[in-house]
Amino acid sequence: MPAVNNVLVVGGGLAGTATAILLADSGVTVDLVELKPDAAALGSGITLQGNALRVLRQVGVWPQVSQLGYAFDTLGLRAPDPAGTLLAELPDHRTGGADLPATVGMYRPDLARVIHDRARQVGVRVLLATSVEKLTSDDSGVDVVLTGGVSSRYDLVVGADGLRSHTRQLIGIDLQTQPTGMGIWRAFTPRPAQITRTDLYYGGPSFIAGYCPTGPDSLYAYIVEKAQDRSALTAQQRLDTMRELAAAYHGPFDAIRDSLTDPATVNYTWFEAHLLDRSWHRGRVVLIGDAAHACPPTLAQGAAMALEDAAVLAELLLAADAVDDGLWEAFMDRRHDRAGQVVSASVQLGQWLLEGHRGADVPGLMGRIAALVSTPA
Repeated sequence: MPAVNNVLVVGGGLAGTATAILLADSGVTVDLVELKPDAAALGSGITLQGNALRVLRQVGVWPQVSQLGYAFDTLGLRAPDPAGTLLAELPDHRTGGADLPATVGMYRPDLARVIHDRARQVGVRVLLATSVEKLTSDDSGVDVVLTGGVSSRYDLVVGADGLRSHTRQLIGIDLQTQPTGMGIWRAFTPRPAQITRTDLYYGGPSFIAGYCPTGPDSLYAYIVEKAQDRSALTAQQRLDTMRELAAAYHGPFDAIRDSLTDPATVNYTWFEAHLLDRSWHRGRVVLIGDAAHACPPTLAQGAAMALEDAAVLAELLLAADAVDDGLWEAFMDRRHDRAGQVVSASVQLGQWLLEGHRGADVPGLMGRIAALVSTPA
């Protein structure tokens, strides 16, 4: 028998929903609560590396992901010159194995719909516009009070509710999330026919410009700058600012810039990072995904780390006879250092750019992380 019979998952993102699916598909009763009224309502694009695809295949949604997303196996490097000159076309690491693409770009709301449909298919009870108001953990379970005063008891609570995790606060963990010094402009646009992979432009007036195809007709473009307070800008001013920054990048970026006409498609956020020390649980409440570790998207491993958390946690819970110290030690042995290396490397890459460190071994760092995550978690 698995170590748990009924589980509450808090947070309907990738980490939480994948955990819910893997447990429910093996007979565990799972409730999933999500604060948003529609878990698929927000977002632009997402880059899914091979090790993320490996877990999505395990979850049972790879056919839909491969159909709706856009797969590619190379990475382009371009110069910030008037022609957007292609400097190199590099084979990307197939970190999920030879039978999966190196990378898939996907529209975030499509991915959310696919994975939530799968959760309902395997019997997860999904409660939207619902949050946790109180948690009381003891040796055998957790008493939970949900929105509206509804009370239930669970064998385990999984807090997968993101960077600003409310679950983390409820169990008394004070984790300081730190800005890394960079801000990113993102926009969701039509895909020009000539764009068939991610290209990156390093340098120019911004640190990085790039794009990722997310489907047959779509992509998301991004520009990374020094973090600034952009909160006072109107939607139109945000669009105008991204277009102004994009004017320095050419080649395929010219067509992207021309398509930037809708202010609603543009958003701006800061890069942030944190890593929770061992252990990620308090009693019978455990944190996973961004609630426990978060990194800037410089290595595009955030989604993959969240999905790996889900796969490892579900595997251990289904194989164990009890929720005990041995289970938590095994979970930390497989997740803490691996996630920590990804967080550290992601922050380091950004720091090199901030410092203008021309001698930095960027290929070596990227290769080291690719080798690390190519081995299943």
